[in-house]
Amino acid sequence: MSRVRGPRRLRRLERTVLTAASATALAATASGCVVVHGERVLLPATTQADAAKALEQFTDAYNKADQAYDSSLDADYVTGALGAIDAARLKAGHTNHPDGNSAHTPLRFTDATFTIPKKAGWPRWFVADAQGNKGGDARWLLVFTRNDLTEKWQVAYLTLVAPGAVPKFAKDKDGWAEAVPANSASLAVEPGDLSQDYATYLGKGGSTFAAGPYTSAWRTQRAKDAVKPGLATQYIDQPLTEGDYAPLALRTADGGALVFFTTHHYQKQTAAQSASVPVPNKDVQALTKGEIKQSLTMEFVSNQVALDPARGAAKKAVTMIGRVQGMTSAQGG
Repeated sequence: MSRVRGPRRLRRLERTVLTAASATALAATASGCVVVHGERVLLPATTQADAAKALEQFTDAYNKADQAYDSSLDADYVTGALGAIDAARLKAGHTNHPDGNSAHTPLRFTDATFTIPKKAGWPRWFVADAQGNKGGDARWLLVFTRNDLTEKWQVAYLTLVAPGAVPKFAKDKDGWAEAVPANSASLAVEPGDLSQDYATYLGKGGSTFAAGPYTSAWRTQRAKDAVKPGLATQYIDQPLTEGDYAPLALRTADGGALVFFTTHHYQKQTAAQSASVPVPNKDVQALTKGEIKQSLTMEFVSNQVALDPARGAAKKAVTMIGRVQGMTSAQGG
């Protein structure tokens, strides 16, 4: 990927708009009108050139960290769900291969497109949709976010989806997308509620989510795994919505939204007195504290992307189109 100059352009754009807003505020104050606040001004999150630069910088850092199994090399470029998953993966890799990743193959992206919302305040964010050289023909969706102009762009969400699964987005005349607030009542489910609703669905079922590999099929598989002879498996599913784990949503052309959100999961395996917990692989062992005797409790962070229909649409169920999870720790007992 070619390197593109960009950060100065965004700074100039924001200074221009904010200067105009300040002038408006002064004029409004003089005339007795309401003052305009800079944090309420609608601004594009970035430019297309800067978005391409951010993807390139993330990819370079990710590859360096993967090759060395060193999380410090990409820590400035990941956050949220991906940050937790990536740090644990690299920690396990370093424990088992302190000399680095001999099987490293650089990740490369082609055919990248960037959907950039126009919004007020922070965080600002955008979505990259690209073809990777890993994962077959799946499309890679990466959500970049930052909380200040001085921060680097960091990837909070990374999911893979089937070709054609990404919807068309609503855009204004200048090509900017629309960010949907977490508490938006215009959708079948408020984006801020999806994490809790998904955790509840995995435990109890229901009609909130459409059938599919990340919903009904996963519930069926977990039910089978829970009753294996000599080994009981329990699940705890929790929402994860604070800070950099907050959901992010883009308005789709049909009035719905594409929503990225995070959940937190625990899986506990307990062996009968006459049996033992299956020996986990080396990566799980590297992240496990304590001795595995009769039980093993594994902790996971999962990031999902879903199609949330518009309120009142004929199709009311939320459709999950992608999900990536990673184990972040474990405890033997």
